[in-house]
Amino acid sequence: MKKQEVFIKVYHGFGHAHNMIVFGHVFEQKERKSTTYSNNPLINAFHLLRFFFVRPISGIAVQMNWYGTKLDTQTEYDGFFKFQWTSHIATNAGWHPVTVICPGSQGNPIAKGSGEIFIPHITQFGFISDIDDTIMVSHSLTVWRRLKEILFRNPHSRTLFKEVSDYYRLLAHAHTSPEAPNPFFYISSSEWNLYDYLRDIFLHNKLPDGAFLLNQVKKWYQVVQTGKTKHEGKVLRIVRVLDAFPNQRFVLFGDNSQKDPAIYELLSQKYSTQIFAVYIRNVHTANTNEATNLLKLMESRGLHTCLFKESEEAMKHSRSIGLLT
Repeated sequence: MKKQEVFIKVYHGFGHAHNMIVFGHVFEQKERKSTTYSNNPLINAFHLLRFFFVRPISGIAVQMNWYGTKLDTQTEYDGFFKFQWTSHIATNAGWHPVTVICPGSQGNPIAKGSGEIFIPHITQFGFISDIDDTIMVSHSLTVWRRLKEILFRNPHSRTLFKEVSDYYRLLAHAHTSPEAPNPFFYISSSEWNLYDYLRDIFLHNKLPDGAFLLNQVKKWYQVVQTGKTKHEGKVLRIVRVLDAFPNQRFVLFGDNSQKDPAIYELLSQKYSTQIFAVYIRNVHTANTNEATNLLKLMESRGLHTCLFKESEEAMKHSRSIGLLT
């Protein structure tokens, strides 16, 4: 009988001393990531589809050590795991390395995965941003156009909105020092299958590093449904960040192709003191009036809002409210 291979994937975590979060997946085999890029759409589709040929391991024990404190949990049905704990020691702001293992029965770990957890300064702004049709062109409203973008382009050929990378880099360093950039949280309906794919896009375009909170893994036969999920899941992921940093001020970025304005208006009802501003990219003109009305509701709760088409408009607004100097 062939011995089962175990691979642990640890994603960027986040938190502060009283609420630390790290999560990841355990799979039966290591992902085969391409390091070469092609202009051939069939080759790009082949490499992309390999991200969806995953075999999660459910119910397996995982363990993490945080400065002498041993944390134990086990994977869920889809191989997902989460550690959430209160640190017994003071932790400096910045990135901290973490290692997760599957302990095995003989005392020797059968698998090991490494990641990082980010702890921001309490005085910093935090930025929560959607990805598809907010940062990069994805055509989320049309299934086949979205599939064409994701399947036939590689991470280095995906189209980002003009000046969005420059804008986000300015925000990362607003009102802070270069060695302590403002934290970014990228929350998307895209699946965890695409974590490396998205990270590659962000690295190539020099977008600020940050924590990704994505959707449940899908199998290869569900690729046609990629990026499609009920908006409640996105709400919960944003709430997880807001609750983790109750004393932090946040700026939210989204678009009006789907439900972002409604989601952000819902969140503003409870988190109006935490949310400093909301930015909505106007990518679907049929939804302009609805987005405008929802932004007015948020303004009535004391939030700054901006409906914009080009990133330059958003930058101008950020300067006008003192977010950028």
